Amino acid sequence: MIKGKFVDLFSGCGGLSLGLTMAGLQGHFAVERDAMAFETFCDNFLGPRKVPITKFAWPSWLEKRAWGIDELLAKHFERLTELQGKIQVLAGGPPCQGFSFAGKRREADPRNLLFEKYIEAVDAIKPSALVLENVPGMKVAHSSKMDLSDGREKHAAESYYEKLKKGLEAIGYEVHGEIVDASHFGVPQRRSRLIVIGLRKDLASRLSGGVIRAFELLEAKRGDLLTKHGLPKTKSISAQDAISDLLLKRTFTKPCTDPISPKGFQEIHYLGPKTVYQRSMHKNCRDDAMDSMRLARHSEEVRQRFEQILKVCERGVRMNEESRARFGLKKHRIYPMSAWEPAPTITTLPDDVLHYSEPRILTVRESARLQSFPDWFKFRGKFTTGGAMRTKECPRYTQVGNAVPPLLAEAIGLAVIAALEEVMAGTTQKGRVKRDQQSELFAAVA
Repeated sequence: MIKGKFVDLFSGCGGLSLGLTMAGLQGHFAVERDAMAFETFCDNFLGPRKVPITKFAWPSWLEKRAWGIDELLAKHFERLTELQGKIQVLAGGPPCQGFSFAGKRREADPRNLLFEKYIEAVDAIKPSALVLENVPGMKVAHSSKMDLSDGREKHAAESYYEKLKKGLEAIGYEVHGEIVDASHFGVPQRRSRLIVIGLRKDLASRLSGGVIRAFELLEAKRGDLLTKHGLPKTKSISAQDAISDLLLKRTFTKPCTDPISPKGFQEIHYLGPKTVYQRSMHKNCRDDAMDSMRLARHSEEVRQRFEQILKVCERGVRMNEESRARFGLKKHRIYPMSAWEPAPTITTLPDDVLHYSEPRILTVRESARLQSFPDWFKFRGKFTTGGAMRTKECPRYTQVGNAVPPLLAEAIGLAVIAALEEVMAGTTQKGRVKRDQQSELFAAVA
């Protein structure tokens, strides 16, 4: 099996890095602009705490701090070019707010242009493969460009995915993107995401079907992934499967001891896992080691409103306009969870989803479970923020909502590794790769 290295751009708290590490790749360094998210990343991938994964082999030339990708390219471009032939996978998921159907989909959102920096980094490092994750809206064109002189369409509408693909093809990569549902990979959540995989053209040419072969391998590796984690292959993991061990009625609460939390909050006292999924997530974690279990402090009025919503509203779907008006709610995205189905998409807003049987929102830990973060994974920074700071800070709920589900990321890692192994072995229909070519193409893989 290839023991290659990867770099994670726009890493957030580390969901994609965790999955790629679990797939057997070695992390080299990661880039994340937000200090809170990078603090979480450091605690799990760089710090002294004992964790059940291989930590990053961070380069001595790069300071261990929050970096913006533009700053990294400006200060360390030559260092990045020195990595050519040494990095097998370059991963990254640029911020998605400008593409997301849950947001305002602003074409002029400056975060939409960060994918251009991603292309610059790919061109500098020239990895064997690349992985990018984003919301499905990245594949949808924002608008068409009109010729104002006669009203005729001058340029057809183009999505940012199409722009990304053209940019990567121009620097020597074959690229393909597909919409993937995380719930098919053991994630207890209906979360559709655009997964983009690219291979250097010289490598893709040696695969039957080119880079599309990587998506065939993604499906092929799905069963291996589920077997590894002891998860069923024939049914999705439901919300109840994922978080029923965190019910208030099953246990009791105690004062929250998290050093970041103000006094007056309560947290769940954990009594242990109940289901196959819970046991898989709780592996390598002491019961008293789980963090981010703090409960929201709902007023009695809010609690009673949530009770009524859970009684009368359809579960597992977004509350309709009539239901929102009935309860005096202005917020458009509210999902009362169904216990028997995967959860709706976990977002950065904690009040988007209501618990399936208790009149409250989810804790950070419950949201993390629904994203497939293991219980030993710790989160750092504020729990939440509001107002103008929402665009400037990345607290724990935001870190979890922005993350790539680790189980999905692991499957992607396994598929990319398998694709590179097929190139090395020369087992495709195009014939066997000569030994001298193997050495040339994968000098750094061994």
